[in-house]
Amino acid sequence: MSLRALLDGLEIPILQAPMVGASSSQMALAVCGAGGLGSLAAGAMAPEAIEAEVAAFRAASAAPFGVNLLMAPPVSPDAASVEAALARLAPWYAELGEPLPGRPNSFAPDFEAQFAALVRAAPPVASFTFGILTKAQVAALRAVGTFTVGTATNVPEARAWAEVGVDGICAQGFEAGGHRGHFLSELDASLVGTMALTSLILEAVDLPVIAAGGIMDGRGVAAALALGASAVQMGTAFLLSDQATVSAPWREALTAVPDDATRLTRAFTGRHARGIENRYMRQMAPVQDEVPAYPVQNRLTQPLRAAAASQGNADMISLWAGQGVRLAQPGDAGELVRRWWRQAGEAARRTLARTARDTGGR
Repeated sequence: MSLRALLDGLEIPILQAPMVGASSSQMALAVCGAGGLGSLAAGAMAPEAIEAEVAAFRAASAAPFGVNLLMAPPVSPDAASVEAALARLAPWYAELGEPLPGRPNSFAPDFEAQFAALVRAAPPVASFTFGILTKAQVAALRAVGTFTVGTATNVPEARAWAEVGVDGICAQGFEAGGHRGHFLSELDASLVGTMALTSLILEAVDLPVIAAGGIMDGRGVAAALALGASAVQMGTAFLLSDQATVSAPWREALTAVPDDATRLTRAFTGRHARGIENRYMRQMAPVQDEVPAYPVQNRLTQPLRAAAASQGNADMISLWAGQGVRLAQPGDAGELVRRWWRQAGEAARRTLARTARDTGGR
């Protein structure tokens, strides 16, 4: 079997995006149960936890599923840069009445150890963000029966993934919530809209493409499939689902979001990400280019965000969400998938009816 065949064999070609801090194994199970493909967000997991999570999922479902890893580079920042970063954050910690954390012993899980655990766990699909695998790593996953999907934000990244032998491309458009997945170019070169990016990558590489970013309902699903995408990946659309693990203030912000609510920021994590704009994002904007790169800043703000969530303060939480966030609806994740697929069918039928009318049935 190929990844293309796996995606074609899905009852509903909708993939649930792996979202650290927002998705859950329960969400993935619900999506798989509805006929889509659920994903486990393993980017923040210890290696042994990845194996346990995959084993538990297999015990609960025979459906195909995916696991995602974030390719955070190993870092050892100098003391001065960490101290400067903490000094910028000190007023925010003080406002919450929280002590300023010391220098962490580590800043992110060891990717090489996570990857080794992933190979041992051998999930049906593995996706990767923030970087690119080597040919040997792709081959190691293929040897255990795992299909690989690389995140690309532009055509050069898609071509780079194709060159290492990946099985498919996740085309992450500008509209997507959460972290940008760019790794070859600077931010500006990665800001391509989902529909344009999907079309460009389909022309550039002979691989199945999964369209991601700004797809919030069946109309978006139908549009991406009409372009030639093998499937779509939806994340923000699941944030109000019953199985989402967003904090109470995050959920409240999602339900009260205004028009044009999201912005890109690197102030929370040191890597550009899209979320609902809040006071922290606005006030840190003038210095956001000075904060240390991911994963250093991400680790230094983790206690701040946790404390803000526990205090119900949405102004200091990374409220990740895509541009279509106002279209998010509550409900069971599986029922949402079924609803979107019905909507996609209705949209496709309207398009066919209009085509038949305008062409006289020819």
